[in-house]
Amino acid sequence: MGKHDHSHQEHSGDSLMDAASASLIAAGEQWTNMRADVFEELARHEKPASAYDIADNLSAKRGKRVAPNSVYRILDLFVTNNLALRVESSNAYLANSHPGCTHDCIFLVCDDCGEATHVDSDDVSRTVRAIAEQRNFAARRPVIEIRGICASCT
Repeated sequence: MGKHDHSHQEHSGDSLMDAASASLIAAGEQWTNMRADVFEELARHEKPASAYDIADNLSAKRGKRVAPNSVYRILDLFVTNNLALRVESSNAYLANSHPGCTHDCIFLVCDDCGEATHVDSDDVSRTVRAIAEQRNFAARRPVIEIRGICASCT
């Protein structure tokens, strides 16, 4: 199936906001104004954004300080509910362009420009989970990050 090994709908703009809201509500959570603002700010970043970046931008937008700890809590909720993906090595986040679609995080992370490309591969996910299972380990959220140099920086 080309870039992805399974089918799902990629969203952007208002469609992404609507899909994220619907997914969070379906998970039994509320879509508050603050959560919407954090998700909107996260979604406008093409590269992974830190909670501090998001908090600073929201503080400027709202005209009052937004605490990074509040943003971290919301981002953790988003990761738990598949609305955001966390790049562990840089403690930064990307909006999931297909909220509600559960899959493992596989990233190609550029050491020069910081770009993180999310890759879906059911074959890699199955292999990693099988390795964990063979060792009686219950994999909850596999994350694979491949550090290197992207095509734009070579």
